[in-house]
Amino acid sequence: MQVQSVPLGSVTIGPRLWHDATVHSIRRAERLVRQTHAGRGAGTSRPLSCTVGFSPKDRDVRTTEDEKEMNDSHHDSICKHKLTRPYTTGTMFLHGTQTTGVAPFPPSSLREQCAEASIAVAGEYMRRVRDVEGQLRRQAGRVTQEGTKLEREKGHLEKMIRSLRCDLQVNMKSVDGRTQRPATVETERDGADYLLACERQELSDLKRDMEGTLRDTVTQLQTLGQCSRQLLGCACERARVIQLLPHSGSLSSGGRGPPSRTKTDPVSPFTPDSQKILELAATAVSQSQLLRENIRRMIASAISRQKAAHHCVNDGLIKKIAETITLKQNLTLMSTATRQALFRKQREMNCIRHNHGRALGPEYSGDILSREKLNRPLVQVYHRHPGTQLPEAAHLIQGSAVLRRCLLSSEDELARLHGTCQHLLDNMHGKTVAAQVDSAVVRMRRQRVDKRAMPTVLQQGAY
Repeated sequence: MQVQSVPLGSVTIGPRLWHDATVHSIRRAERLVRQTHAGRGAGTSRPLSCTVGFSPKDRDVRTTEDEKEMNDSHHDSICKHKLTRPYTTGTMFLHGTQTTGVAPFPPSSLREQCAEASIAVAGEYMRRVRDVEGQLRRQAGRVTQEGTKLEREKGHLEKMIRSLRCDLQVNMKSVDGRTQRPATVETERDGADYLLACERQELSDLKRDMEGTLRDTVTQLQTLGQCSRQLLGCACERARVIQLLPHSGSLSSGGRGPPSRTKTDPVSPFTPDSQKILELAATAVSQSQLLRENIRRMIASAISRQKAAHHCVNDGLIKKIAETITLKQNLTLMSTATRQALFRKQREMNCIRHNHGRALGPEYSGDILSREKLNRPLVQVYHRHPGTQLPEAAHLIQGSAVLRRCLLSSEDELARLHGTCQHLLDNMHGKTVAAQVDSAVVRMRRQRVDKRAMPTVLQQGAY
């Protein structure tokens, strides 16, 4: 039922203040009735006409005061409704030709609507949290997978370091083996010893680099493990609110896509801790990938350098063996020639000794033949004239002296030939033993280095 304005009488009875107070009370009651009348528009009712008995000036003043009081009361009512009742329960409708707002009044299903709204908000929050949890667990899976790959690279590094240590032991045994060469000349440092020293330096540098990379790998594995634990811990912390969320695809809003990162807030599904942990995990994964690539390059380079040093030393030792065998063959030929010269000189000395004995004559004067005596009759008759001395005695003396000098020089030459031949034989024996020692070193190196325990993928160079 619409409230109608009641026209006031035009006759004024009593004091004016009493009349004005009454009119003010009536208008206030009319305004309150319009405001509290549910389901009816307040703007369609005609205001109470109290113009009778009022002058235009008084009517304007009263109207201004009433409008001001009505606006203040209307503002207070609106503020009160804002504080006590939600806007969602009110509706707007057209009444006549003017659009007015219906007084808010909670429906009977207010509790159900609030519960449904809360459920919707909680469900949306849970879905977003489940998306964040899914991303955290997927990132943890990537970190674990990267840790597994890095662990495999760590195993390859350890095998490579063991191989380098084995090569260093072989190098030390090679150096110790070459010190067993017999002759003093053979134990002096040569090109093979220089190659062994270079190989040792190369292997030591490779081992030091590999050990440094292994330390970096262990540190990176610890970082990945810590990131994985932090990701799983954060995922478990996020999963504390999704126990009642069904694992249905229709209820998942984000699917497997990344959650929205436009806003990070400690009370939002995507917290700053989650963002920080994801960024740290991504950085750790990228660093691990770079480290694995570096390890691959280092292992490939180390294998090539290791094989090059090993083959270089083996080739040097083989050349040394070939040189030693060549020298041994030359020593054999020269020792044979020296032995032949020794025999010839011995026969020559025998001939000289025999001629010297013949030139000296018999040791007993009774063995001298009559035709050899210097006092034979023919010589005595020839010496009767002056200047007829025969040179036989002088020639015999000179010949004996020459033969004596030849005999002494031949003895000296024979002694030198004996010493030279013995030196050649000793040197030949030393060369034989040196060649045997170097051959044993090469065999040992081939047996202990070429058959080292390394992965096939590393030996083939396809790594």
